[in-house]
Amino acid sequence: MMEHITSPKNPKILAWRSLKERKGRLAHGSFLVEGDRMVKEALSSGFPVRALLIRGDRVRDFDPGPLPESLPCCQLSDQAFAAVSDTKTPQGVAAVLGMQPISPRGSRLLALDCVQDPGNVGTILRTADAAGLDGILLSPDCADIFAPKVLRATMGSIFRVGLSFPENLADQLNALREEGFEILSSQLDGTPFYDRPDPGEKWVLVIGNEGNGVSLPVQAAATQRLRLPMRGGAESLNAAVAAGIMMYELMKGN
Repeated sequence: MMEHITSPKNPKILAWRSLKERKGRLAHGSFLVEGDRMVKEALSSGFPVRALLIRGDRVRDFDPGPLPESLPCCQLSDQAFAAVSDTKTPQGVAAVLGMQPISPRGSRLLALDCVQDPGNVGTILRTADAAGLDGILLSPDCADIFAPKVLRATMGSIFRVGLSFPENLADQLNALREEGFEILSSQLDGTPFYDRPDPGEKWVLVIGNEGNGVSLPVQAAATQRLRLPMRGGAESLNAAVAAGIMMYELMKGN
């Protein structure tokens, strides 16, 4: 049975609206995704789905496929849906999910060290998915992966890429190094990327902060420090662009 909610001041609406902010997401242990594609991917993902929200005019034409009988489904008025939505032109469907992503499983990993631009984080995650990496490690000071802008930039890849949130990225990389992983730190004072030794089958590519690069503790964990060639006048590349080039190059032959 579908619950009807009309008031933007309904307690459930207020709780879902708070998911736009990091404080609200942490308080409820949940985040919200919007749009037909994202919602359908969420429903078929490993994330726990806590509620399906459908605006009244979309009830008849939105087909999410088979749903668990226990899944709460809510029909929202235009005003109620506008209150929870974070987009300028909402598609009228959303889902509330628990923040329990799949863990990385594999040996070709990416680590983000204080990458703070939401668009960069979302684009990097999407590119990692496209390139076929096994997972991503995010330091605590990265942009929140569950923020609406980041989620939109992932284009659904958040539901397919393993994620890990180590409290101390340098310690985690040192532990992986002890397990035989090559730690590849991308930095402007590194050796030429295309002259690098073969990292083998177990590696972590580290992408650093947009302004300050890879932090010193993380650099200390590296087995290789690498830089992309700058043959033109630019001093550096956008973090997401640099990450994409290196990920695809490292995945050659895999």
